[in-house]
Amino acid sequence: MGEGVSSSLGMAAYPDPTDPSLLDGRVMLLHVPGGTVVSKQGDQDMNILFVVSGLLHVYQRKIDSEEDTCLFVVRPGEMVGQLAVLTGEPLIFTIKANRDCSFLSISKAHFYEIMRKQPTVVLGVAHTVVKRVSSFVRQIDFALDWMEVEAGRAVYRQGDKSDCTYIVLSGRLRSVIRKDDGKKRLAGEYGRGDLIGVVETLTHQARATTVHAVRDSELAKLPTGALTSIKRRYPQVVTRLIHLLGEKILGSLQQGTVTGHQFGLHTAGSKWDSGNPASNLSTVAIMPVSEDVPLTAFALELKHALSAIGPILLLTSDNIKQRLGSAALDSIHEYRLSSWLGQQEDIHRIVLYQADSTLTPWTQRCVRQADCVLIVGLGEQEPTVGELERMLESTAVRAQKQLVLLHREDGPAPSRTVEWLNMRSWCSGHLHLCCPRRVFSRRSMPKLVEMYQRVFQRPPDRHSDFSRLARVLTGNAIALVLGGGGARGCAQVGIIRALTECGIPVDMVGGTSIGAFMGALYSEERNYSQIRIRAKQWAEDMTSMVKTVLDLTYPITSMFSGAGFNSSICSVFKDRQIEDLWIPYFTITTDITASAMRVHTDGSLWRYVRASMSLSGYMPPLCDPKDGHLLMDGGYINNLPADVARSMGAKVVIAIDVGSQDETDLTNYGDALSGWWLLWKRWNPLATKVKVLNMAEIQTRLAYVCCVRQLEMVKNSEYCEYLRPPIDSYGTLDFGKFNEICEVGYQHGRTVFDIWVRSGVLEKMLQDRQGTSKMKACDVLTCPNASFTDLAEIVSRIEPAKVATVDDESDYQTEYEEELPDGPKDAYADFQSAPAHVGSDSVSCPHLPVPLAHSPFLRHLPPPYTSCSPRSYVAHAVSDH
Repeated sequence: MGEGVSSSLGMAAYPDPTDPSLLDGRVMLLHVPGGTVVSKQGDQDMNILFVVSGLLHVYQRKIDSEEDTCLFVVRPGEMVGQLAVLTGEPLIFTIKANRDCSFLSISKAHFYEIMRKQPTVVLGVAHTVVKRVSSFVRQIDFALDWMEVEAGRAVYRQGDKSDCTYIVLSGRLRSVIRKDDGKKRLAGEYGRGDLIGVVETLTHQARATTVHAVRDSELAKLPTGALTSIKRRYPQVVTRLIHLLGEKILGSLQQGTVTGHQFGLHTAGSKWDSGNPASNLSTVAIMPVSEDVPLTAFALELKHALSAIGPILLLTSDNIKQRLGSAALDSIHEYRLSSWLGQQEDIHRIVLYQADSTLTPWTQRCVRQADCVLIVGLGEQEPTVGELERMLESTAVRAQKQLVLLHREDGPAPSRTVEWLNMRSWCSGHLHLCCPRRVFSRRSMPKLVEMYQRVFQRPPDRHSDFSRLARVLTGNAIALVLGGGGARGCAQVGIIRALTECGIPVDMVGGTSIGAFMGALYSEERNYSQIRIRAKQWAEDMTSMVKTVLDLTYPITSMFSGAGFNSSICSVFKDRQIEDLWIPYFTITTDITASAMRVHTDGSLWRYVRASMSLSGYMPPLCDPKDGHLLMDGGYINNLPADVARSMGAKVVIAIDVGSQDETDLTNYGDALSGWWLLWKRWNPLATKVKVLNMAEIQTRLAYVCCVRQLEMVKNSEYCEYLRPPIDSYGTLDFGKFNEICEVGYQHGRTVFDIWVRSGVLEKMLQDRQGTSKMKACDVLTCPNASFTDLAEIVSRIEPAKVATVDDESDYQTEYEEELPDGPKDAYADFQSAPAHVGSDSVSCPHLPVPLAHSPFLRHLPPPYTSCSPRSYVAHAVSDH
């Protein structure tokens, strides 16, 4: 058995064979009964298996299916698991023994020990991998180009000819479209595994957008000819492409209702138009505004919150040096470190990069690797810009940048946020975090780590602000959207109570009309009892007949001057700004100057809440202090803005509808209508009653036509959980029945949410939108002695061939022979000219996981095994170097 393993590893096939004693103590003989799953697809710590007796069947899970397909069978004398061990990538298939089987197992750590002592082993093992790959896959692999794109560089520009499709191997890219008016709009962002430009390539159209790299990225370039060849050889690939494009189109259609283009969405920015860029973030850099920020505690707290979503890795300059050596950050090891970091992205849901407090090489690396940069400051300090932030601005970092302000539990409410933001035009958003006391504790580093080891043993609180940040970063935010409906909106207070009692977190709040008012209270207050008290006081104020009469005016524009209503709203919110709210908040108004919907996420809170509640005929339009536009009740254009919440990054939207229900069983009075006849029907107590709308009702329905259409779209959307409490019996001005309406909302909400908890709806809401796309990963790396081994360094120690002449063209174009050519060769020449074995076990299925060019195995190999031109390892093995 030892000789068989030595032969398979290539230890005895070369002129300078190694003593087989290298295997002593490094090989285990295992016996497994039939039906045993030896290794599962996605396993990270894989061994090389050498079959002694029996068979091992290798299966792969079909895309979007629970069904497994048998790729090949490993027979006695053959190996499996080499690719995962060589590259450090997760296993791409499942290995199962369908009947009793015996095999030898070599761990990754032991295999690398053998490789260090006998580098030629890597060639023999690599050749056994190549033998499994079909000639067609090798040809496609040869056609692929591997591109490295520096941050800020364009992959292609709008209007360019479409001659290829790109596949993101690592990094992040952004797509921007230039409109006819010259303005640019963010069209989307792409992460690992995404296809770029496939629609234009398939339709032979010019590029519709400009795509550039947000950070240093690696792409596989698939030419149109290669894609056509794949389609002809395997038509099922077309089916898969149609499926992917269908999902994209459906998502765009659903997003179309979000962006509001059909309504003339009018906002200062266009961040609502881009879908959810956070849905596929892989890396997040964390940097402080100043040295006073407890950055380590913040990073550990965020890691704890993110652990509820998926495997998380936190990297600092210290633990990088501890794990990879003190020289890991030196420029000479740039390529090795990049490769290792890319591998960590593959096996973790998110990798957190904690920057140093000064501009060190590690800090620069953190920024270069980041899909998103969190700038962490202390809310209690004077607004300022840190030195590291100035570096961000000067180097034109294109990653998303978010401002995070930390607050103490017993400290004051957030304030002066607008001053922080005005200093940072490059920030795309901000969050306020109320931190537990332990974040601000003055502990030494060892004691801090020890404390958080105990914290990690407990599940994170899903209602904490750190959990909210975790869901926002991973695209799993839950939004609460409150609709308009006058006094019926008091039911929303009861539903908020039910949400809290049932443990449903809320990461974003939006509202229209009365929903804007109740939503603002919820975003400002952290205590439900205070929400109820303030809402009830305002409702009682609305029932005052004296104030109502005093606010009457000559009805040229409206019946009331609005002064009394302004005073009541202002007394609730004082001078609070929307930016100072604990929970991200937006409100909707109707801009009658621009005939558009307005989405307000900043500015005076009371003013935009009042504007969203300005019912035509009753209140005058409010003049926007920013541009002088006239703003009216948002219910005219979008009474339940769940679509806007979705466009701002929410995965799930809980929408509470309290609007009035229009009667639809109206009387058919024919082609003409006499007012006298209608007057007689209404005055005569003996006449049959008819349902005919008067002029005011017709005007009201016309005003809400757009809103009704939008509401139906929202109710039918997959992302929205629609609720409507039984409040139809209450009128728009029944504010005096606050307690009664609030209780109706609470009972209805409690009933619905209890069903959600029992039926698994809540659990589904809290699941990561990426599902289990990333395998489980321990924070401590497996086989640490082999995790950062530079395969190139080992291979480079192999003596090059003295004579090696191979016909480049003919060897590539013809089918490979069944057996290796006879005759002595040295180690390199033997591998270089060795043909790939194409037998019944060769992998030729179109859903082969990753062509060799995509595998990091190639990126570990030095020239002549690989080069700047990303030909595959196989292609180089049969090419003339």
